Amino acid sequence: MFIHVSEVSFGYKKGEEILKAISLTLRQNQFTVIRGDNGSGKTTLGKLLVGILKPDSGSIFIDGRKTSQMSLGEIGKQIGYLFQEPERQIFTSTVGEELSLSLELNNEKDSSQQDRVTELLELFQLLPLINQFPFFLSRGEKQRLAMASILVNQPKFLVLDEPTTGLDQVRRRVLSELLLAQRAKGVGMAVITHDEEFINRLADRIIVLEGGVIKSDTFTKA
Repeated sequence: MFIHVSEVSFGYKKGEEILKAISLTLRQNQFTVIRGDNGSGKTTLGKLLVGILKPDSGSIFIDGRKTSQMSLGEIGKQIGYLFQEPERQIFTSTVGEELSLSLELNNEKDSSQQDRVTELLELFQLLPLINQFPFFLSRGEKQRLAMASILVNQPKFLVLDEPTTGLDQVRRRVLSELLLAQRAKGVGMAVITHDEEFINRLADRIIVLEGGVIKSDTFTKA
């Protein structure tokens, strides 16, 4: 699987471009970090990649198919997206239901998938909170729940916006190991982060945005 961005420009206001003719290709088996100062267009690019925003000009392709010709549901089956504010993607009344809902939306709920729900709840240390109302969770717990609800559907690609925010050092290491395992399975990743330790440990490629353009694009590993 690959995501190709071709000459994409976008602005929230007419005549005010946040991204300016961006072109890049993201592939499976690759951990790409997207970084830059506030306002450089990182989060905007992430939302464009998953179809939440539509380009003003240019096109984005998933395996050669234009995202403008795909529904959000079609894109979501292939790409898991983590919002910078995790409460924006939490919808149910309990922690356990949140993961089950993700399966139901994709018509995948059966006994084996339910085993995966339990496994992820344990992995993210959420099993004791399975009947808890999600909006009573801490910021870090919401972040972990949002990540679990993405991974339960086993997407081919992940776009994660500041995934380590609200996580302590131990849980950051757990997340790092989990993402490394996902990459080993062939899952591609584009991760927006300022977390230097996280970047140094996982990044295969670092794209730096500045003023709405790509300032640098560096492969860190052969």
